[in-house]
Amino acid sequence: MTADRPISELFAQNRPLRSLEFFPPKDDAGVEALRATATALRRMNPDFVSVTYGAGGTTRDRTAQVCDFLKRDFGFTVMPHLTCVGHTRTELAEVADRVHAGGFRNIMTLRGDPPKGETTFTPYKDGLRYASDLVALLKSRHPDCCLGVGGYPEKHPEAPSLEADLTNLKRKVDAGAAFITTQLFFDNAVYYRFVEKCRAAGITVPIVPGIMPVLSLKQIQRFTTMCGTTLPAQLITRLEVAAENPEVVEIIGVDWALNQIRGLLANGAPGYHLYILNRAKGALALAAGLAA
Repeated sequence: MTADRPISELFAQNRPLRSLEFFPPKDDAGVEALRATATALRRMNPDFVSVTYGAGGTTRDRTAQVCDFLKRDFGFTVMPHLTCVGHTRTELAEVADRVHAGGFRNIMTLRGDPPKGETTFTPYKDGLRYASDLVALLKSRHPDCCLGVGGYPEKHPEAPSLEADLTNLKRKVDAGAAFITTQLFFDNAVYYRFVEKCRAAGITVPIVPGIMPVLSLKQIQRFTTMCGTTLPAQLITRLEVAAENPEVVEIIGVDWALNQIRGLLANGAPGYHLYILNRAKGALALAAGLAA
């Protein structure tokens, strides 16, 4: 199978990159729905797409299935996610070998969240504790792979301080990560401060802002609570007024994201990564707005 182009080469073109994130469905009906979404989003011509990785084996097989058909049938450059959760070191190496053999040359490298029902992360048997360990393992096994890692503009919820979090982030980059994609945020000033602190800490790789168009107030409050993200008061007020009308909420969410992206690109961001929750409508609306 033809090997993908490393995303690091795309960043070297010094143009804003546009990427999308999918998650693997739980059943065959969901897979077909995802195919329909991918068909609609093909017209966006994203530079790459990523596919999340199910914890505890819940959707791991479907992650591989989705990655394969997005690459084969749609011609996307696909970046599978890989996490440390529930894997021994040997198993992680085996997964990496399969991914590499499938022609994938880009991996989003993450520690992963604690298994459902647990609040702290514990390595699996002789598995890995940190994403930096996984980056080092993957680079030692497949040096030609381009590895992305996650960054938290408002600090990882488990980190004792932003400074400690930046130290951990630099450790991932020093181990071989080529770029950082941030967790969602809704105030661009948060991203700018984060980039400034990263540069001061000696982190020089591209830092891609992660953007999520709001689909519902309850949903986004749940997400932001989990990842330690702040919702601006102005956005909350708008969403509360429209809370009983999903269509209006989606319009507000897309408009807010559109203004974020325009500001980010105008201020030199290397692109943007959309958390689209397997829905095409918002992403297409953003693409149309940015094309205007």
